[in-house]
Amino acid sequence: MSADTDTAPAAVVVPARRAASPWVLMYHSVAEFTDPAEDPYGITVTPLALEAQLRWLRSRGLRGVSVGELLRARAAGRGAGLVGLTFDDGYTDFLTHALPLLSRYDCTSTLFVLPGRLGVDNVWDPLGPRKSLLTAEGIREVADAGQEIGSHGLLHQDLTATADDVLQQELRGSRDLLRELTGTLPEGFCYPYGHLDARVVDATRAAGYGYACAIDPGRLAGPHALPRTHVSQADGGARLRIKQLRHQVRELRRGVQR
Repeated sequence: MSADTDTAPAAVVVPARRAASPWVLMYHSVAEFTDPAEDPYGITVTPLALEAQLRWLRSRGLRGVSVGELLRARAAGRGAGLVGLTFDDGYTDFLTHALPLLSRYDCTSTLFVLPGRLGVDNVWDPLGPRKSLLTAEGIREVADAGQEIGSHGLLHQDLTATADDVLQQELRGSRDLLRELTGTLPEGFCYPYGHLDARVVDATRAAGYGYACAIDPGRLAGPHALPRTHVSQADGGARLRIKQLRHQVRELRRGVQR
């Protein structure tokens, strides 16, 4: 794909660093399973559970959107009622199970993918289960369906443990590959394992990403270290409400500390 045909998304205008972080939910795989032993890392929700969670959001006047859309809306003062939805790793089951449900409930999301592991599996999870990752064609199909594609690096490495040249390849190299795949330069990055430090955050910003997602970034929280709430198979409406309140309390405390 030539540079002449590449397109760039509208710039993500992030809130000021001291603004409260938005509520962003973190998913991974959406697949059928019956025994918790089949999911030792707690990364899977069933389609039935995801549908119930999306229905709960909608029943409370909330709509799930991609992180890029969420940040642009907040910057324009239109963020009320929006929640970020993210799916890490880029599993094939996003196409078969998650995408139809997102469409049914008029939601979008950000799918963080690994362009260095196209069409293989989650080798970084030694206990399994093995889950297939999207091919280049699958990633393009997700993008064409209106979902945001972000980078999760090339190979799902702990970036805090990488040398500077490897870090640059994970950040810049993955971004360039995704532009070649989709024709759009990705705005978002997601730190593998949620691991980050000041060096990694600074490098992510310098690589040109408009935002980056973490899990619990602590004092590094900001546009390039957005906290997220892990959603599990066990999270019904009551648990989601508790997690929403915990997020609000955390952001209040973070504001006081600053």
